[in-house]
Amino acid sequence: MTTHNTGIEDQTSIKPLRLALRGTDLLRSEIYNKGSAFTERERDEFGLRGRLPFTVNTLEQQLERAYDQYQNRKSDIRKNSFLQSLKVQNQVLFYNLLTKHLEEMADAIAEYSHLFRQPEGLYISPPSVEKMEEDFLEACAGRELDLGSGGIGISSAKAVIYSLVAGIDPARTLAVVLDVGTNNPELRNDELYLGWNHDRVRGEEYDSFVDKFAKLVVTHQPQCLLHFEDFGVSNAQKLLDRYATKQAVFNDDIQGTGAVTLATLTSALQVTQSKLSDQRIIQFGAGSAGLGIARQIRDAMVLVDGTDPKVAAEKFWLVDKNGLLKKGLGDKIRSDIEEDFIRKEDDWGANDETHLLDVVKKVKPTVLIGTSTAKGAFTEDVIREMAKHTEQPIIFPLSNPTRLAECTPEDAQKWTNGKALVSTGSPFPPVDLGNGKKYTVAECNNALVYPGIGLGAIVSRAKRVTDKMIIRAAQVLGEMGPASADKPEASLLPDFADSQKVAVAIALEVMDQAIREGVADFDDKALLHDKDARKIYLESKLWKPEYREYVYDPDGRK
Repeated sequence: MTTHNTGIEDQTSIKPLRLALRGTDLLRSEIYNKGSAFTERERDEFGLRGRLPFTVNTLEQQLERAYDQYQNRKSDIRKNSFLQSLKVQNQVLFYNLLTKHLEEMADAIAEYSHLFRQPEGLYISPPSVEKMEEDFLEACAGRELDLGSGGIGISSAKAVIYSLVAGIDPARTLAVVLDVGTNNPELRNDELYLGWNHDRVRGEEYDSFVDKFAKLVVTHQPQCLLHFEDFGVSNAQKLLDRYATKQAVFNDDIQGTGAVTLATLTSALQVTQSKLSDQRIIQFGAGSAGLGIARQIRDAMVLVDGTDPKVAAEKFWLVDKNGLLKKGLGDKIRSDIEEDFIRKEDDWGANDETHLLDVVKKVKPTVLIGTSTAKGAFTEDVIREMAKHTEQPIIFPLSNPTRLAECTPEDAQKWTNGKALVSTGSPFPPVDLGNGKKYTVAECNNALVYPGIGLGAIVSRAKRVTDKMIIRAAQVLGEMGPASADKPEASLLPDFADSQKVAVAIALEVMDQAIREGVADFDDKALLHDKDARKIYLESKLWKPEYREYVYDPDGRK
């Protein structure tokens, strides 16, 4: 978020931009470059006349040419390479192309973590810890951040989604990698490895290093949303707990995965017409994602249905490679797993088997969620046993990529006679149910939820991202799913092609929730009491991939 009282720049009344860049420097700036769309006046003023072809193009003409070039790339790799190249040349054209062809390019966009690996953003390592503030300020020079995130490769991709889906100005985002070393022997022995070639830092030194970075964000970009990405299972929840009450932070691996799964479950319950707190849920896989999902759904039971927290936790049975998490496992259970999620030994008996099929037989779950990366773990026996005891089994094999899914949607439907409500962690084609019907498989993709949460937090200038804000976002997304009791074969989630509309709807409700909890900080206090005005205000803040008029100013932006 911006650090000025005026907030994010109003996109409905944009004045000409004053730039100090000229000539080749301007053409090399992916943020300000217009390529052949620079006007005659701008070419004269910025020393570009001899550097560009004669004809001045419109953005629409450039878009047509770029789309032709994209289509002429026959393989996915070449298409992705073209998009990568375009992004580092001309961001307005890049985002415009994706926006205009969102449905066609949806799969590629949703998998951006595999596309963009450019050396962009800020790299921070322990050996340069004393220079951390200097490096951070240099990276932020002349920029007011809305968004900062950790981990260059995937976080650069997440920033793209924030801009494309939620209208966050890409110039106001900063991808950051906190490079704390690696224990990967292949990387350590690679002479060309570019990271810090050192044993992975842990314990107090690690905590101090991350803490210093987080404090820099609070000090110098106090209204920036800090998006944590790809922090290991032992650190993710610990860091979220540490900073969640101090600043606006969001951990996508925990909260994003939890929120989109809660949204998908909310949609499924609209089909079954049952309450969240009435479910019996087996969570197969108790890593950061699985535990994040269990916590998110439990918290929703508490906040939405008014269930006692302890009773809500007892609606879950967590299973991992050691079997059901019960007290007898002792130190095989991670220390960050709450006591309420661990089953009592007396409930099972000393000789009871507690692996997945046995747990399914005893629990008779209504919901089965997989985050185990154990391919095929939801076997025919498991699914058929579940289907014996519930009319419409809710089955979410969320492990990705596709080859690691706990089961395929086709098998889930076959083993339940077409009654299952299925969502996956990777794209799957529709399943033929017979009788002329096809089941549309919802992809439980975080990209449908975190852009709207971030946008709502940024525009409301939220001091924190609260649990209720995230739960409300999940409810909104779930309510937008096409599936219903009358049409159970429809997708449980909106199509990614509708993600921009989804983000705005989520953001509005997140803003409302921020107001209800007293964490919003609008300059115009009238916005606190007028939802229609907030909608207009939100829409005025959305960055759009359009060219602005430039005026040369030696003291302008560089």
